[in-house]
Amino acid sequence: MRRPIIAGNWKLNNTINEAVELINGLKRELVDADGVDIVVCPTYTALSDAHEILMDTNIKLGAQDVYWEEKGAFTGEISPQMLKDAGCDYVIIGHSERRKYFNETNETVNKKIKAALAAGLLPIVCVGEQLEEREAGKAFDVIKDHVTGSLAGLSGEDMEKIVLAYEPVWAIGTGKTATPQQAEEVHAYIRGLLKEIFDEETAENTRIQYGGSVKPDNIKELMQEKDLDGALVGGASLKIDSFTQIVKGAV
Repeated sequence: MRRPIIAGNWKLNNTINEAVELINGLKRELVDADGVDIVVCPTYTALSDAHEILMDTNIKLGAQDVYWEEKGAFTGEISPQMLKDAGCDYVIIGHSERRKYFNETNETVNKKIKAALAAGLLPIVCVGEQLEEREAGKAFDVIKDHVTGSLAGLSGEDMEKIVLAYEPVWAIGTGKTATPQQAEEVHAYIRGLLKEIFDEETAENTRIQYGGSVKPDNIKELMQEKDLDGALVGGASLKIDSFTQIVKGAV
């Protein structure tokens, strides 16, 4: 049985002091949370402080992006080894905002995944369609392109360390949410793709999160769908109460 995973993507929010306050609150409220993996992904500047607080707790630390080179003349980038050194276990790769605003491609996502795995990081790999793509009936074509391109050259053994996150981009920050049935339809499609690319066992064991305006009042309904294994949470992860309720509602 796949273990649920709830990850909070803080995006471009919170100073170090604000991050420390939020993490201390989550640490207090989620100390007894069981049966679910919990990840928080602050900005780079807060990672080391977050790690100090989260050591020996049930909450893991993740970063929001990574570069594929170990070192060199790549101003502004962060290597997988640097993230490990800061205390990270997970890293988000290929988020829709990275694809939309920073020209992320399947090829760069693929390189980042391989570099992250080599450094011992666990990638959370994002796929998902824009509103115009869904309205044009191209949602499944986009998902197939993202999944096959991003995971090219990976093995079933690699997939044991990877979490996929389906992001209906039209439901991020818009207040819209895919219905549980819409989300399940795409999650099931992704699992079918994994079966074609790898094998049935890999497909069944891979965790697939949903990410699109997840809130305390819809998490339980979403988690009732058989192919939804958790959530990649945006705005609701910035408040202690809402993220706590989502984590507890996912079990």
